[in-house]
Amino acid sequence: MKILVIVTHPNIEASNWNKSWVNELQKHDDITIHELYKEYPDENIDVAREQQLIEAHDRIIFQYPLYWYSTPPLLKKWFDSVLLYNWAYGPEATKTVGKEIGVAISAYGTEESYQANGSNRFTMEEILRPIQALTRFISAIYLPHFVLNDTSDVTDERLTQSSIDFVNHIKTVRSAEVVSK
Repeated sequence: MKILVIVTHPNIEASNWNKSWVNELQKHDDITIHELYKEYPDENIDVAREQQLIEAHDRIIFQYPLYWYSTPPLLKKWFDSVLLYNWAYGPEATKTVGKEIGVAISAYGTEESYQANGSNRFTMEEILRPIQALTRFISAIYLPHFVLNDTSDVTDERLTQSSIDFVNHIKTVRSAEVVSK
C-alpha cells in the first residue's frame, strides 16, 4: 500500500508534535511526506501535481493541528483547488474512488474537553464530520482518525511514543467500510 501524508502545519519548525511526527515518518521509505506550507509558501497550489500525488497513492492521511475546530487555511484551499468536478466527484470522476483517507491531528485540549459535557462541547468525531463527509462525497473510504490531545504536555517520552503510535496507526488502521467488503 502506498501512503501519502499531507502535512499542513503553518509553522512546522515551531511545532513539537507535528515536527516529531514528520521526523518519524522520514524513517519509513514506504511513506511519502508532502508538506503543503513548505511546498506552497505563496499558497499557489499546483493542481496537476497534487492530483498526480493522489492518483499515485492508495492511502492519504491529512496531518495538521486542529485549527479553530477545522483545518489550517491552506488545507481548505487545497480541498477547493484539487478535488475538482469530474476528477474527484461528478458523473465522470474516478480518481478518488476507493482511496483511503484519514486524519491525524494534534489538539491543545484534553480528551475530556472534547466531549458533549466538556469545555469544547463537541467530540472529535463531531468536529471531523466535514472531513468524513468530504471523503464520502468523493467516493473514498474514511479511516478512523489519529488524535493527540493535550499538546501542552510535552515530554521527550510522550513525543517519541506519540510519533511511533502515529506511524503504526497510519500503516495498520482499517476502516469498517474496508473490512466489510
